[in-house]
Amino acid sequence: MRAIVGLWRWRGNPLCRRSDRREAWLALGAMILVVVVAPLAGWLGASAAHGALMKNAEEQQRGRHQVWATAESVQNRAPLGSDPESGSQQPERRHVVAHWAGPDGSSHKSTVTTQERVQPGERFRIWTDGDGTATRRPMSPETASSQAALAGLAAGAGAVGALEAARRLAMRQLLQRRYALWDAEWSRIGPDWGRTGSNN
Repeated sequence: MRAIVGLWRWRGNPLCRRSDRREAWLALGAMILVVVVAPLAGWLGASAAHGALMKNAEEQQRGRHQVWATAESVQNRAPLGSDPESGSQQPERRHVVAHWAGPDGSSHKSTVTTQERVQPGERFRIWTDGDGTATRRPMSPETASSQAALAGLAAGAGAVGALEAARRLAMRQLLQRRYALWDAEWSRIGPDWGRTGSNN
């Protein structure tokens, strides 16, 4: 941005070099691309992620079911990283050895995790897939939308990072070319530096 302002301020100055103008145009082009490409990349990323996540959520809603399970034994475990003295406690998770019947009537037994207060012999609800295996709660449309928005933000940030990396690489090339021209010019006039008007 400073290069653009500097170019506009020095546009009629004979000391404004061609490399200065290139640097300013490069900064202007990068700024325009960031303004245009980053939101576009974010929108495209969010749209693609939303479609895929919504499809996944619909498949999970169709393929997962709640069934009644009977607890055999319960082991309470505090969440990792919880502070006993903090006011905001995460819900305590319980590992329950339980058995339940699958959709086809087959018997299943496994250790499941729940936040419900369950005692041995009590029944509680769990989620299972089509085979009757215990699984997680299906993704909700709200969760899919939130994750899609995060994916869009990540795509936009990635586009900005890629454009900034490309701008810095181009600036490095311009600086290297400028230094090479300075070296060539100094090699040409350096031996005669300070000899103007001398008798030698």
